[in-house]
Amino acid sequence: MTAAASVIGSIYAVRDDCSLPLLGQFYDYGCMANELSTLSVDTPTTQVAKASLLPGLAVAVLLAVGARELAALSPISSLTIAVVAGMILGNLPLDIDRFRPGLAFAGKHVLRIGVVALGMRLSIGQIGNLGLPVILTIMATVTATFFGTQALGRRLGVSGPLSLLIATGYSICGASAIAAMESSSDADEEEVALAIGLVTLAGTIAMFSIPVLGDVFALTDAQYVVWAGASIHDVAQVVAAGSARGSAVLAGAVVVKLTRVMLLAPLVTGVSISRSRRSPSEPGTRPAPIPSFVAGFLVFVALRSTGFVPENLIDTVASIEKWLFAIALVGLGAGVRLDRLRKLGGAPLLLGAMASGIVAAVSLGAVLLTV
Repeated sequence: MTAAASVIGSIYAVRDDCSLPLLGQFYDYGCMANELSTLSVDTPTTQVAKASLLPGLAVAVLLAVGARELAALSPISSLTIAVVAGMILGNLPLDIDRFRPGLAFAGKHVLRIGVVALGMRLSIGQIGNLGLPVILTIMATVTATFFGTQALGRRLGVSGPLSLLIATGYSICGASAIAAMESSSDADEEEVALAIGLVTLAGTIAMFSIPVLGDVFALTDAQYVVWAGASIHDVAQVVAAGSARGSAVLAGAVVVKLTRVMLLAPLVTGVSISRSRRSPSEPGTRPAPIPSFVAGFLVFVALRSTGFVPENLIDTVASIEKWLFAIALVGLGAGVRLDRLRKLGGAPLLLGAMASGIVAAVSLGAVLLTV
């Protein structure tokens, strides 16, 4: 093997080309490189490429199981617990390099599969049944929160990627939306984790405060349905807040919430297109205007909208989606470095509080005016 590599190396040296073909690449004369014609170079890239994904994926699954079990015993979301578990793992004074490829795979690819599965929760018919005033309320709330939060982020000195993630999470559906927008944001792992932490904290506070405030403002059930669904971030938190007024209110609030989720696709697509225009790429390398996982999300929405998908299949996909997000967020959390997270400062916390004010105030005002 060494002799063969040396011969090939000398040929390339004569041609003033000191690089050797990688395994699976073609030579100039059409012959594919194999193990006898390549040098074994232990660079970080090749080590990651050769490492198995299974150990890291297995760890992510185990921690996701633990997160789900803990969530069943506490008011904390399983996704939040999964992120924290991943962060603890990633910052332990241990050598976990053999797990990192699988954890990274979970944090990116498993995450996108989860976003695709999220589309099975929604149908176009659910949106049509809400009526125009409610739809306008949802759109006004999402628009004001998404753009207003980013504008405030610029004034506070929060980075553009982090402001974008906070704006997305608060305006759409919490951690799931942040995860979906991550690939279009240029944010690092610390910013993603911080955005998820902020939106989870805000959603938890809203879950307990919205029912109380609904009574304070003497909202009717119809008004409360829309306010809860339009202002609380995570679907599970909407379920908790909606159940405070009975099953009928709960069902309506969830539909309003899922209509907000529907706006995730155009938001991610719009950001992706804007990003590609601001940073022109080489010909042939421009990213697709609609990320593939967002296209998959829309396909699942279309399938659900046909009315031919059995309810038991919808429930199964919803269960799988929750597991996928839990596994993915373990991987995402494992990439976080706490020392870098502390350097982000207190401005993001203030931005999160202001974003909560925007989403609650705009949705309440619109509800009082239209419902």
